[in-house]
Amino acid sequence: MSIHPIEYRYGSPEMRRIFTRESWLEKMLLVEATLVQAYADVGEIGRDVADYISDRASLKYVRLEDVNRYEKITDHEVMAVVKALSDACGEYGAYIHLGATSADITDTVLALQLKEALEIVDGHLRRLAEALIKKAIEHRDTICLGRTHGIAALPMPFGFKFAVWAAEVKRHRERLVQCIPRVCVGKMSGAIGTMAGLGPHALEIQSLVMKRLGLRASEISTQIVPRDGLAELMVLLALISSSLEKMANEIRNLQRTEIREVEEPFVESTQVGSSTMPHKRNPIKSEKVCGLARIIRGLATTALENIVLEHERDLTNSSCERSMVPEVFILL
Repeated sequence: MSIHPIEYRYGSPEMRRIFTRESWLEKMLLVEATLVQAYADVGEIGRDVADYISDRASLKYVRLEDVNRYEKITDHEVMAVVKALSDACGEYGAYIHLGATSADITDTVLALQLKEALEIVDGHLRRLAEALIKKAIEHRDTICLGRTHGIAALPMPFGFKFAVWAAEVKRHRERLVQCIPRVCVGKMSGAIGTMAGLGPHALEIQSLVMKRLGLRASEISTQIVPRDGLAELMVLLALISSSLEKMANEIRNLQRTEIREVEEPFVESTQVGSSTMPHKRNPIKSEKVCGLARIIRGLATTALENIVLEHERDLTNSSCERSMVPEVFILL
């Protein structure tokens, strides 16, 4: 049963898949298995043990129902995954999660999710920029009325609007490239972040885990990756949403009956503009963009609040991020 509109109304199937419970569990198992492989790389456990655990670390052997059942018993999500994976590995289960703390797994999983999601976002931005440039060229000689303060100013090329927007999208893509190294980072440094529980090869183990996963290791972390990076990303996504709203709002204004310089596509044969006024042609897609941008900007504030955590960690960021991260990406 669907409850939240991001489950059925907004977003793309490819973005939703990243944040499904099944995809989350696959990544949790992947990180646990990668940790075991790193221990084998440094010679602390046998390769046969690591390979067996890696083979079993899949949804074929670890069911989501088993994880949910263990979580009801333990009231601890990560331990529920560890127990379910240990069951699947038999006597080798004792080698799972060695020296790790829960956030080593969950923060690294979050980094994997962010990496996948940002690839989709960047692809959308690239295609948007290309479409805007195409429109700018197409309408370079189309003259329209420029307005300042909402009042007629001077004639201008209609394509100029698209060129301005394309440059703004280009800047957002540049910001994404700059942001990714600070955001797509994992950690494998144990409780408090001192690496004490991972033994003499701790730094090498963390490096090996991140290399296998295609991530950067956090420069330094407490028990969790510091949240300034995630906050930076959420603010950047809010900036992108504001630019999209800027474009959508211009379309809405230019579609006003009194102006009617542009109009959203409307399928005359099937589309309905109003349940009672048959003449209506409303800019509903642009209005949706404007409304969703407001939600994204509000959620960016939550990310800023999450920077402030007590001592080496607390859990106040966790419940926020479970909602905030998928909502922002799917709504964008």
